[in-house]
Amino acid sequence: MDSISMKGCTRSPVFLTASSSHFSHPPACMFHCNKPADSGPSCLVPTTVAVLGSGDFSKSITIRLLRCGFKVVIGSRRPKLASHFFPHVVDVSHYEDAIKKSNILFLAIHREHYSVLWDLKHLLAGKVLVDVSNNRRVNQYPESNAEYLASLLPDSVVVKGFNIISAWAMQQIYPKDASTQVFICSDSIEARQLIMELARQLNFQPVDMGPLSLSRYIENIPVQLFPGWKGPVLAAVALSIFFFGYSFVRDIIHPYVKHKQSDFYKIPIEIVNHTLPTVAITLLALVYLAGQLAAAHQLFYGTKYKQFPHWLESWLQSRKQLGLISFFLAAVHILYSLSLPLRKSERYLLLNTAYQQIHANIENSWNEEEVWRVEMYVSFGIMSFGLMSLLAITSIPSISNSLNWREFSFIQTTLGYIALLIATIHGLLFGWRRALDEDAYRFYLPPSFVVSLALPVCVILGKVLMLLPCVGHKLHQIRKGLDTSPCKARRLEPVGSAANISPERVTIM
Repeated sequence: MDSISMKGCTRSPVFLTASSSHFSHPPACMFHCNKPADSGPSCLVPTTVAVLGSGDFSKSITIRLLRCGFKVVIGSRRPKLASHFFPHVVDVSHYEDAIKKSNILFLAIHREHYSVLWDLKHLLAGKVLVDVSNNRRVNQYPESNAEYLASLLPDSVVVKGFNIISAWAMQQIYPKDASTQVFICSDSIEARQLIMELARQLNFQPVDMGPLSLSRYIENIPVQLFPGWKGPVLAAVALSIFFFGYSFVRDIIHPYVKHKQSDFYKIPIEIVNHTLPTVAITLLALVYLAGQLAAAHQLFYGTKYKQFPHWLESWLQSRKQLGLISFFLAAVHILYSLSLPLRKSERYLLLNTAYQQIHANIENSWNEEEVWRVEMYVSFGIMSFGLMSLLAITSIPSISNSLNWREFSFIQTTLGYIALLIATIHGLLFGWRRALDEDAYRFYLPPSFVVSLALPVCVILGKVLMLLPCVGHKLHQIRKGLDTSPCKARRLEPVGSAANISPERVTIM
């Protein structure tokens, strides 16, 4: 790296003539924080930053620092070997030399190697140590890594931060990275402000998490397994088990009990393919049902400032995950449907049907009604999946950020309801007259498509009710701020994640 890009970095140097009382060895040149004069005590970001460790994180943060105009000093146990992995403008030396050259040190070593700093604690006194370590599992140790480090080096100022930033994001410098959050916590307010300003200079968005005791929460974030997906995934699994068992009883157990007919071969393809669309359309209906329940809550209390129940708040926040799972199941359903004619069982059934027509002397088995039904059924299925694909694509942050609010709302809400309506028509065309056929009720159980369409139909009727002028006008006024509740004086907080916007107009996919 012969040249260092300064894109996105705006700082003005200021030279100090006196040492800071907070740091033991302030460097000669520091940068002012871009803070208002009345925002609290000012902080100064040094031009030289030390990184202890020569692993992947060390390489990533070094590139980021260099591109923002900082000088970087690397501390390593084997500096000659480590120097081959860093740009030539980086000073790679032993831990002792690196510590002496900066008051801000990124500690990019694992917890089990913290002991190597014990002999250097006299050099680390008064220094700001940014602990970026992660663990392999949630709550792996009794105390957080940062708290453990602070107990080892009581004379140093420990700050937890930067541990949730990926190596790829760390090496980028483009404006889009400004939305990447960096959680910062420390018992020193001055140190927190200093590292938060450093994060801003690196084009990150710092979040002040408070004292060091919250470092355990920050360290658990990167090792959590899809925390926002737990509820939606459990809902999808529960619905899948229900509809699979329902189809198994009707299509496998009933023929075996009534006619001693073994249809167990249908389990891997047909029964699964019956389960996928029923779960997909149910999840899609749940996405919009949450918004309607939130609207009903606002209408009932006459205000948008009444807090939603916890279960409804969680439901509203998980609509994106529900929508994406619905899209995934619909896509898999299409693949299963395309594979149906490829099965040996389908070929045998086709040959048997042909033999039966020959013996019955039937030359033409064309059924105009069935032809039209299947043509429309397939067409509506393709249209609904196309709209669901559009909803899923616009949920990608890079796509949604390029849309204004009206465009995003039109796609996610208006087109979303249209997708649900078309998918419901797709299911009705699939069932056709079987919903009224007595033979279709096996063990007195209606066909699975009847059960799966019950909720979507209710949601569509609920939307029609919301569009009525008498209801829609009042709801619109409430969302604009009208408060007709009897407890106006007690209004303190807006409604959770849907405070100032329609609950139906939150990201659903």
